[in-house]
Amino acid sequence: MNRWIFLFLLPIAVAGCVTVPKPLAVGSFVEVTPSTAQNDNFVGQRVRWGGSIANTEPGKNETCFEIVSHPLDSNARPLETDMTWGRFIACAPDFYDPEVYAKGREVTIIGNIQGVTVRKLGEYEYHYPQIIAETVYLWPKLIPYSYYGSQYPYYNSYGPYWYNPWGPWRGRFGSPYW
Repeated sequence: MNRWIFLFLLPIAVAGCVTVPKPLAVGSFVEVTPSTAQNDNFVGQRVRWGGSIANTEPGKNETCFEIVSHPLDSNARPLETDMTWGRFIACAPDFYDPEVYAKGREVTIIGNIQGVTVRKLGEYEYHYPQIIAETVYLWPKLIPYSYYGSQYPYYNSYGPYWYNPWGPWRGRFGSPYW
């Protein structure tokens, strides 16, 4: 009997762990990527895009972000991947501090596509879809931690945080005789 209750409640518990933050779960969105919006006319469509900040430009009454777009996971957080959907510009009313909304930080933006803006990206003329942002969600920084409880990560041929054959149970510095 307990096993059946457990099997019934397990999917509910797992589904409860995967939630989109409240500011990002409002309304419906068009399934279009920034690279598709460069060429087609999607003006006025409401989108939820995310990625890493490439540049933050505060203006007199608004702040504009240049964002390198990445696919979103089930929580609407940008995935850490080399796959990109292109770049886009998002302008939001008010002042957003460029030291907080710094290069490399992850954001998810909700807004309406305003059109396409052409700007130089190096020597290349890039067509940026531009959106008027109603929500700018800055994701907290992910802090790596050691899986073994040590303040120092264990390194081996696979890099940090992978299995260490000497493990923390072997004493200091991995030696069984230390």
